[in-house]
Amino acid sequence: MADDPENTLVFSLDTGDVVIRLRPDLAPGHVERIKELTREGFYNGVVFHRVIDGFMAQGGDPTGTGMGGSKKPDLKAEFNAEPHVRGICSMARSSNPNSANSQFFICFEDARFLDKQYTVWGEVVSGMENVDALPKGEPPRTPGKIVSAKILADA
Repeated sequence: MADDPENTLVFSLDTGDVVIRLRPDLAPGHVERIKELTREGFYNGVVFHRVIDGFMAQGGDPTGTGMGGSKKPDLKAEFNAEPHVRGICSMARSSNPNSANSQFFICFEDARFLDKQYTVWGEVVSGMENVDALPKGEPPRTPGKIVSAKILADA
């Protein structure tokens, strides 16, 4: 399941567990931020506020509105050539390329038009069916949430 526990993120959703292989080789700063926020408990209880069937599920905003983030400074973009395909985890941002903070999205299907414009930081290695099962909507009437998040090395 996980060859590197320090770079394996587990989201326990209300639909089931999602295991994500972190990719510090692609986005070291973003992976560091995700691990830092996870270890602080930031993602626990946070909802997926924007879930678009056939596109992606977005979460990571503690306000649940899509307008919030952590109190940490925004990240410098680490755009890479990793394709946005099913299971890819990438950072959400505003129109400013260096505005990623805590929000992220997981692709349901190929979204190659996002390539090299958003920072890919991980990929789902198991539990994608639990992402597929999230309630859809912008926002969903009863949004799915991250019950808890942990780095496998800490488990």
